[in-house]
Amino acid sequence: MEEVVLLDFWPSMFGMRPRIALAEKDIKYEYKEENIRDKSPLLLQMNPVHKMIPVLIHNGKPICESLIILQYIDEVWNDKYPLLPSDPYQKATARFWVDYIDKNVYAFGKKIWMTKGEEQEKAKRDLIETLRVLEGELGEKPYFGGENMGVLDVALVPYYSWFYSYEICGNFSIEEFCPKLVSWAKECMEKESVSKSLPDQERVYGFVLDLKKFHGIN
Repeated sequence: MEEVVLLDFWPSMFGMRPRIALAEKDIKYEYKEENIRDKSPLLLQMNPVHKMIPVLIHNGKPICESLIILQYIDEVWNDKYPLLPSDPYQKATARFWVDYIDKNVYAFGKKIWMTKGEEQEKAKRDLIETLRVLEGELGEKPYFGGENMGVLDVALVPYYSWFYSYEICGNFSIEEFCPKLVSWAKECMEKESVSKSLPDQERVYGFVLDLKKFHGIN
């Protein structure tokens, strides 16, 4: 029997990634919810460098960082639903786009709910520009992975659960500027692996309000 444990935190878009991947590959695992303000001894033991979720523990061995976890899941359970393309160039291209997402969507989204005024307006413009670039990469394909969801889809769709928070905090509509991307996200949500892995958008907004209060942001 394989022992698979995921140390996670429910609103984390990075933690949603392995949840989706494990669901797509039909891997049974134990989910352990972490408190990011009071981290468990197990988390500190399994990720002593960054002390952050998500951490996948496979037969007692920890794997950290969401993209690395996705690659690990894809290589270990390679008998069903490949996430990464087999072609080296396509694989490198997918990794490039995941890096682009994490350096831009995350940063600009966070600025939208953490700031006000011109700084927030700039973050909104930057986020829309980033999402439009991703729309261009999606093109006319149903998924970034082509006919099926791939690693880029799994990496990006968790942010959809945060779109509502970005929109309410920034007073704008992502769908108005990026209808194709929102349509893609809704299509992904039709898959059980995604819908069961992503939290309700209004619940995420409640979490964002708690964060704003914690950081003293009105």
